[in-house]
Amino acid sequence: MPDPVVHFEVMAKDNVDAVRKFYAAAFGWKIDADNPMNYGLVDNGGVGINGGIGSPMGGPSYATFYIGVDDLPQALARIESLGGTTLMPPMDVPGGEVSIALFKDPAGNPIGLVKTSMPTR
Repeated sequence: MPDPVVHFEVMAKDNVDAVRKFYAAAFGWKIDADNPMNYGLVDNGGVGINGGIGSPMGGPSYATFYIGVDDLPQALARIESLGGTTLMPPMDVPGGEVSIALFKDPAGNPIGLVKTSMPTR
C-alpha cells in the first residue's frame, strides 16, 4: 500500500497572523494556534486533509505536504538513494506522539515526512 499524504503546512517567515487570517477568510478554515508552539492547526471540517500554519524555524517561507511513513530513517535513506536530500533529520514534536523530518526532492521542493505512534497504513 502506498504511503499517504496526511498533512499540509504553510510556513510564513513574516506576519504569520495575517497569513492565517488570509487562509481562514479565503477558504473558511478554522485555525487554532492556542498551543505552546503557536502553530495554527487547520480544521477544514472533515473534508480532505487538515494541516497547519506557522513560522519556520530560522528559514524562509514555504508550503509543503507531509507523507505518513512507518519508519523515518528508513524513508530518508530510500529518498537519498533516489536523489533526494535530508533537510531536517527526524525530530519529536513537543507535546505529542509525532515525529517529523523534512527532505528536498530532486527538483528542490521541501517535503515532509511524519510518523505517529499509530500505523499510517
